[in-house]
Amino acid sequence: MKIPVIKRLVESQTLQSLVAAEEALLEEQQPAFEVEGEDEGEKLTHVFAAIFILNHMQDNGSEFKDALREYTKKVRVSIS
Repeated sequence: MKIPVIKRLVESQTLQSLVAAEEALLEEQQPAFEVEGEDEGEKLTHVFAAIFILNHMQDNGSEFKDALREYTKKVRVSIS
């Protein structure tokens, strides 16, 4: 997971385009825009994180850094 990649996706894509990219990646197809990542799994992680962050920002009126913090908390909990 690379935070600069996630930040670029949040800043440059709409929620709808990210959801479409997630669906394309899940179906082993190319998304309509470039998603950086070493493999399909990392690309999907970046898209999923951007979707979570955009939703959190919209739902809570929060800034990117706060939404990113919430996402990383969820990742840490799921790992432990």
